[in-house]
Amino acid sequence: MSVGISTSCFYPLETELSLEEIAKAGVKTTEVFFNAQCELKPAFVDMLLEIKNRYNLKVTSVHPTMSLAESFFFFSNYERRFREGLDSYRRYSEIAAELGAKYIIMHGGKPNGICSDEEYCERYMILNEATKENGVTVLQENVVLYRAGEIEFLQSMVDILGKDVGFCIDLKQSIRCGYNPYELIDRFSDNIKHYHISDHSTASDCLLPGRGGFDFETFFKYTKQKGYTGDYIIEVYSNAYKQYSEIFDSYKLISKNT
Repeated sequence: MSVGISTSCFYPLETELSLEEIAKAGVKTTEVFFNAQCELKPAFVDMLLEIKNRYNLKVTSVHPTMSLAESFFFFSNYERRFREGLDSYRRYSEIAAELGAKYIIMHGGKPNGICSDEEYCERYMILNEATKENGVTVLQENVVLYRAGEIEFLQSMVDILGKDVGFCIDLKQSIRCGYNPYELIDRFSDNIKHYHISDHSTASDCLLPGRGGFDFETFFKYTKQKGYTGDYIIEVYSNAYKQYSEIFDSYKLISKNT
């Protein structure tokens, strides 16, 4: 269990350069956020592996570049496109396995999708079965303006799938959806496998940890009491800082509380 930093924090810096920034700063845990289809090629993955091995990094999870299109690929009524998306997720699971990552983070379907909750869960399980061929699990993230941004939909997934569904809980997304992250922790502790962490204030819903009013010491203690044994990955947007050094200062600050 440790705090890490997502390569997405450095966007639009290229993925491999972002990974190296994290590694050179002495951070040992990360999530790799892919930003282009060309980054799925073996030669590019070899480049990431070289950085990972050279700096002894732990990659907890990967985030597909196709997040914005997942509703279109997986939760429409066009079977051929679903199969193409499934092949893409298989490729991500191969890459995740090479990097040693356990999870793929999914945004999932939009609220205007044609799938019932049962059909959505069925397709989620098909994705999971495909990625588990490489020992990798798909996690549903609670993203605003997506179906999983609603607590009621997350509850529906649990009601249908039980412990077969895993969640990535993003603190800033909770705030954007209008609910306290602790509502999710209390209700879904058995299903939460991963956290994206950030801070917030009345002026901004996305700040570097330590820049707002969120009590991370209490948060870490509480999640552990609820049985969480995974990692906590800092994920913020580039407007949350001016210099990369601020990200690493935030990392050092809250790492003391884990």
